[in-house]
Amino acid sequence: MIPSPAFSRRFLLAGAVALAALGTAPSISAQEAQRGGTLVVASVQKPRHLNAAVQSGIATAVPAAQIFATLLRYGEDFEPQPYLAESWSFSEDSKVLTLKLRSGATFHDGQPITAEDVIWSLGVVKENHPFSSMLAPAETFEAPDQQTVVIRMTQPHPAILLVLSSALTPIMPKHVFDDGQDIKSNPKNNMPVGSGPFKVTAFEPGQHIILERHDGFFLKDRPYLDRIVIRQYQDPNSAVLALESGEAQLFPMLDSTRLIRRLEKSSSLTISDQGYAGIGPVNWLAFNTKHPALSDVRVRRAIAYAIDRNFITKALHSGLSKPAIEPVVRDSPFFTEEVERYDFDLDKAKALLTEAGFGEGGQTLKLRIDYLPDTDEQQRSVAEYVKAALAKAGVEVSVRASPDFPTWAQRVSSYDFDMTMDLVFNWGDPVIGVNRTYLCSNIRQGIIWSNTQQYCNEEVDQLLNAAGDEPDLTKRKQLYAQAFGQITADIPIHFLNEIPYHTVWSQAVQNPPISIWGAMGPMDEVWLKQ
Repeated sequence: MIPSPAFSRRFLLAGAVALAALGTAPSISAQEAQRGGTLVVASVQKPRHLNAAVQSGIATAVPAAQIFATLLRYGEDFEPQPYLAESWSFSEDSKVLTLKLRSGATFHDGQPITAEDVIWSLGVVKENHPFSSMLAPAETFEAPDQQTVVIRMTQPHPAILLVLSSALTPIMPKHVFDDGQDIKSNPKNNMPVGSGPFKVTAFEPGQHIILERHDGFFLKDRPYLDRIVIRQYQDPNSAVLALESGEAQLFPMLDSTRLIRRLEKSSSLTISDQGYAGIGPVNWLAFNTKHPALSDVRVRRAIAYAIDRNFITKALHSGLSKPAIEPVVRDSPFFTEEVERYDFDLDKAKALLTEAGFGEGGQTLKLRIDYLPDTDEQQRSVAEYVKAALAKAGVEVSVRASPDFPTWAQRVSSYDFDMTMDLVFNWGDPVIGVNRTYLCSNIRQGIIWSNTQQYCNEEVDQLLNAAGDEPDLTKRKQLYAQAFGQITADIPIHFLNEIPYHTVWSQAVQNPPISIWGAMGPMDEVWLKQ
């Protein structure tokens, strides 16, 4: 196999450099690292189970990234690094990816990790993971020998290396999970046998997850920690108190700006917004484009002009969140400013509403806004602000609360909404976390975080699909810029702010998880200063 042009050549070079770093000389951190100790991770997430092959989201991804290895990993940029796969190469047409596995790698039960396990795991993810686009182009998975995996694709798939990283595509033991039971409901998902740096020894839902060091881990001398305890707290306030008292040492995914500002003053804790480029969290206002009034793009644009993003980011979020203007966040390689921003302009909002037959001389526009429950600062407070802002434009808005997530999800996925706040992740590449919101083919009633806006523009579909299989990174960026320009012109969604996720850790924690996946990446390099 020879590397394909553009993206694979760059990726292969990065892989070779990373492999040299991992396989020959220890890094500075590895030379200094102390072994042992227990890291207590504070969490407000409540996972149903621990198998990320069939479940997306932070709650499952954080523990799963410790329990299961993936073929590749990523550092603090969007360059792939060797992990379970030592090297990889693409065919000249970029449709065949060949990966060479490390020799001697074993699962937690001591059985060898083989190419057969890998191709079985890839098949499970392809068939069962909620992000169906991740491996959609993969036609066959082959194992010519026990250390080689070949993925044959119907078209180039530039996102494939990212798909094979972090908690997106865990490598599972076929001999454990292939037992005739439905993988989605298999009870072994609660206490899975994995392939990663830590093995699960206890899982008490709503209380804690205990992960012990896997002494047979395939990377020499890792992990450094003896144990990770993911302790689940009722709310961020409780988690922060645990950090301040020393009960916990690490707290990822903190988005309360009040608590962030409080912790910034601490002399014993470090706080950083790094580690979320891969997640790409965005807060937005979605429109039901089949609503009689909201089907008119002038009304959607008017609503956008009536909302002041600067008030949201500065007043509501203490200056800690950033304005969002397009489907991806600023840290994404595909971010572009070539979009319609809809900066605050109340006069323009009123003019558009009048043109559409509302406001002065027309009928009063009455709308309802929903929001995700249990996310007050990013959702409820912003929804209340939107109500007040639109009132100044002559639009009457009522805020509807949902008692729990299932209620909200059912309402939105069945199109029982006018407008809704939402918090959605990019997941590193538009193919994974962005296309799902806009493709005509993904208007799927009853499925949350699909195209619940019922937005359909064939030109956007063509651009997104073309970008999804374009090997050249520069051309991909150009295609996405065109798609994002059209999406923002059509405005099925008005982007409000990037979620200000932060990670907090004590002085004892070294090499904190701040890769592009943050705590959703393996913590085998994290260590505690004694």
